[in-house]
Amino acid sequence: MPLTIRSIGKTDIKVTTLGFGGAPLGGAGDRITEAQVEAVVETAWDGGIRYFDTAPLYGHGLSEKRLGAHLGNLSRDEFALSSKVGRLLVPLAEGIRNPLMRDSEPFGIRYDYSYAATRRSLESSLERLHLDRVDILLCHDIDRWTHGDDASQIFETAARGVLPALADLRSEGVIRAFGLGVNEAAVCSRVMDHFDVDCFLLAGRFTLLEQSPLDDLLPKCLENQVSVIIGGPYNSGLLAATERKRATYDYRPVDDARWARAQHIRAVCEVHGVDPRAAALQYPLRHPAVASVIPGVWTVEEVKTNLMLIKSDIPDVLWDDLAEAGLARKF
Repeated sequence: MPLTIRSIGKTDIKVTTLGFGGAPLGGAGDRITEAQVEAVVETAWDGGIRYFDTAPLYGHGLSEKRLGAHLGNLSRDEFALSSKVGRLLVPLAEGIRNPLMRDSEPFGIRYDYSYAATRRSLESSLERLHLDRVDILLCHDIDRWTHGDDASQIFETAARGVLPALADLRSEGVIRAFGLGVNEAAVCSRVMDHFDVDCFLLAGRFTLLEQSPLDDLLPKCLENQVSVIIGGPYNSGLLAATERKRATYDYRPVDDARWARAQHIRAVCEVHGVDPRAAALQYPLRHPAVASVIPGVWTVEEVKTNLMLIKSDIPDVLWDDLAEAGLARKF
């Protein structure tokens, strides 16, 4: 599958089918130097990647700072950029640290899905990015996956605050598109019932390992001309891991059932001489609602490997065999 361009919803925003997940640029903290960040972004650019994603959460602002510093040297009209709102960066005493992040930035985070906080968060993101605009702005993590039993209340707050704010920012021309960045399909479908969104960044839920969005969300997105961007196409590493001790699912050690399923997928791929990582990247892109897959990257080698995998030839019979084995549904 060649690296091609697809549109976001009904907008004129163009993204490459392989994007750049910027979370590791912040989350890895001091494990990656500024020179390495520059090399990673340059390698992605030279390979044709023209869509970059980040968020205040990633490294408590470090990902935005690093990505903006290097994208600022490139032609702004030649790439699309998404960031997120819903978590404000605040002084350490006023917020909490995300334990998955290994940065040393002097900030904590505080959930705030209000109207005013949305605008304030965007202004702060633009200051960190040192760029003139964000093309796609996503409401970050209003799902049960993040908030548990508080999710219903969070949704109501977002429906009165952040989501109307995003709609206004789009109508004012400040941003060009908006939607959600979440780990759960159900909340995307619910938001689509009430707001004229452009896209969803759905992490880990429509992959070679999981396809439940085929039942509701993806058909609904096609009907409403809403694009889906797939984050975590390797299911946070499970579909790329060859060793059990290195395998994670939703950023936690993988359970026996999912490990066994992943190994079954790997075995079917190997029968056809296909790298299972290539199948993992390309499978979501076969659906017409999907605009891009954005694996997180923090090394030059990862970028080069993903570029190679996305362009690998995969025979149609592989998809047939995966479907027949009950591993990956056809559509």
